[in-house]
Amino acid sequence: MLSWAITFLLVAIIAAVLGFGGVAGAATGIAKTLFVVCLVLFVISLVLDRRPRY
Repeated sequence: MLSWAITFLLVAIIAAVLGFGGVAGAATGIAKTLFVVCLVLFVISLVLDRRPRY
């Protein structure tokens, strides 16, 4: 999921350089959302440590 966030961020940067403001804004919003979702899932996986306790 983090790779998708990076991909959309690169699309947003390229679109902004080429002057496509609407596309850049949409791609930036998607990238931010995916990054936050990835970060939340990472924190949840740290909290719910699934390793067995010995």
